[in-house]
Amino acid sequence: MSEPVTDLSAAAGAPSGRRQILVTSALPYANGQIHIGHLVEYIQTDIWVRALRMHGHEVYYVGADDTHGTPVMLRAEQEGLTPKALIDRVWQEHKADMDAFGISFDNYYTTDSEENRVLSESVYLALKEAGLIDAREIEQAYDPVKNMFLPDRFIKGECPKCGAKDQYGDSCEVCGSTYQPTDLVNPYSVVSGATPVRKTSTHYFFRLSDPRCENFLRGWVEGLAQPEATNKMREWLGAPGEAKLADWDISRDAPYFGFEIPGAPGKYFYVWLDAPVGYYASFSNLAQRLGLDFDAWVKAGSAAEQYHFIGKDILYFHTLFWPAMLEFSGHRTPTNVFAHGFLTVDGAKMSKSRGTFITAKSYIDTGLNPEWLRYYYAAKLNSTMEDIDLSLEDFQARVNSDLVGKYINIASRAAGFLIKRFEGRVQDSAMQHPLLGTLRAAIPQIAANYEAREYSRALRHTMELADAVNAYVDGAKPWEQAKDPANAAALHETCSVSLEAFRLLSLALKPVLPGLVAGVETFLSIAPLTWADVGVPLSSQQPINAYKHLMTRVEPKQIEALLEANRSSLAPTEGSAASATAAANGGKAATSAAARPAKAGKNAPADETSDVISIDDFAKIDLRVALIVDCRTVEGSDKLLQLTLDVGEDKPRNVFSGIRSAYKPEDLVGKLTVMVANLAPRKMKFGLSEGMVLAASAADEKAEPGLYVLEPHSGAKPGMRVR
Repeated sequence: MSEPVTDLSAAAGAPSGRRQILVTSALPYANGQIHIGHLVEYIQTDIWVRALRMHGHEVYYVGADDTHGTPVMLRAEQEGLTPKALIDRVWQEHKADMDAFGISFDNYYTTDSEENRVLSESVYLALKEAGLIDAREIEQAYDPVKNMFLPDRFIKGECPKCGAKDQYGDSCEVCGSTYQPTDLVNPYSVVSGATPVRKTSTHYFFRLSDPRCENFLRGWVEGLAQPEATNKMREWLGAPGEAKLADWDISRDAPYFGFEIPGAPGKYFYVWLDAPVGYYASFSNLAQRLGLDFDAWVKAGSAAEQYHFIGKDILYFHTLFWPAMLEFSGHRTPTNVFAHGFLTVDGAKMSKSRGTFITAKSYIDTGLNPEWLRYYYAAKLNSTMEDIDLSLEDFQARVNSDLVGKYINIASRAAGFLIKRFEGRVQDSAMQHPLLGTLRAAIPQIAANYEAREYSRALRHTMELADAVNAYVDGAKPWEQAKDPANAAALHETCSVSLEAFRLLSLALKPVLPGLVAGVETFLSIAPLTWADVGVPLSSQQPINAYKHLMTRVEPKQIEALLEANRSSLAPTEGSAASATAAANGGKAATSAAARPAKAGKNAPADETSDVISIDDFAKIDLRVALIVDCRTVEGSDKLLQLTLDVGEDKPRNVFSGIRSAYKPEDLVGKLTVMVANLAPRKMKFGLSEGMVLAASAADEKAEPGLYVLEPHSGAKPGMRVR
């Protein structure tokens, strides 16, 4: 159960034994595009997989689209498609994004496959045979308009504990309480707006509370690599005998897009049951194509290793339900589960209105090199569950400094001289230079850091070595040596040492920059690099090829184009389907005008200083209904209150407002208000303010004191656009 680590006493590239390793990443849901937050996980996994392959291990990296469930069914209905047609289209989009960023899946599949149906049924029947499946009558919310039972997240209402409005059916984002959807006060269906009625239905449960499951999980948790994950699992499990684990509802009623449960007509596997089984289904499909013994890899007693990379938000499913399902259905359990944190952009959550909710496709379409992002993420990632931030300014500076200024610069400074003066052939005696010995000695530790998922440490070490190489070149001054024919031998040595150092740095960077290093291998006329090649230097027997530029710099205009693409792509046309969709989704498709100047429209007045604005000017302001979920005073300010606002996005926004003179914090919690959602974020000494709350006051506040936060009608919902 312990995390394997490369034996550092062995020669680089030669750990003891060839391992069999199955690796997965969480499956992206077939209901939206891949964005740069998703890419943190896929890039992290891909780097790890590539580093292990470079040892010569038998490594298979599989994935799939997660395709079942109510959201996919409803989206397909909205688009006038069958669910199958929708998921087939989204699969093509997802696969193109993965390929563009160099994610080296051995198989990228779908959970809506025959292999997954068969495996899901077999897992379920094995759990049933083990006495771990119960059928129970439960009461659920039912939409009388859509004639369907509603998942928890498709019901909203008032929290039964604190009374906060517009809370989801499973938990309150204001007070943190959890409850059943049937406990909500004044509930409504997110699908139709109708008031749900209560109906009973037979559901099937996986008995996670069974003492066998609890005892197994208490032992299994001790093998997790991340202390944060172990501590979280211990919290979920509670003390022995505390019985904190709840049974897991694994069924849903028709209509539902998924697999029907054997022997239970009209009942379907909940998506979270067949989604993780989809890992095995993808590998099964690959095993059939490659002639592998599938059972030898996945059944109990298998000598193969199995690792799952996931976001920390789905740790519960992968460290409780999934290993218990595997253990009691006759399968091997994961060797380890590796969780990562979330991504912020420029210190804040990704935002559509600011253009920082960046899709993978937009990144590629605007011409940015995907390996720039791979490098930047790797330079931030470690083995913990810490969140990472994509600072676009730092992204530009780090890529240009590290990759172009330090790494690529070495080859560009040496290759021309070697081609012109020495037929592209290195000096063999130079391969014993002490600097090269330092680099070769460092490679095993860099390889070990990759396997330990300490990518930032691996790259920091690599760039320190690049600094040493550049210092060597600066000291030798090949441009000066080239001026005097008497220095030919010294020039030959300088260029040879530089290019061999460049080869070794390329070896250290290959898991992160596979495309770039493939170009280096062609340039140096060498076979694909593995860790074992650390001691196989360049040779005079094989001349290098003419140098071609390997990587360009990040330009500010490229970053600007990326942000603009993710703003403009969200701009609805008046009266268009996009506009209607934006309204239906709480206005999330609104565009931001914060980063570009206003232009006069056809109806703009001739006098540019006039107070009259055109309808185009007004349309640039993104006004949203917001729910004040928290409010507190700001230490060090007698004017500001700090508001936490739900505007229908994935995460609440933080806004500082100068209304402290008019309101007590507790008087505002739970109220609806209106905010400017596309105002450029403002860095204040108290923190980042992500919008502006609207308030009314007299023209002369001293003569007529009073400040009034705008409150929309009680029927408005967070995220609705004010038009």
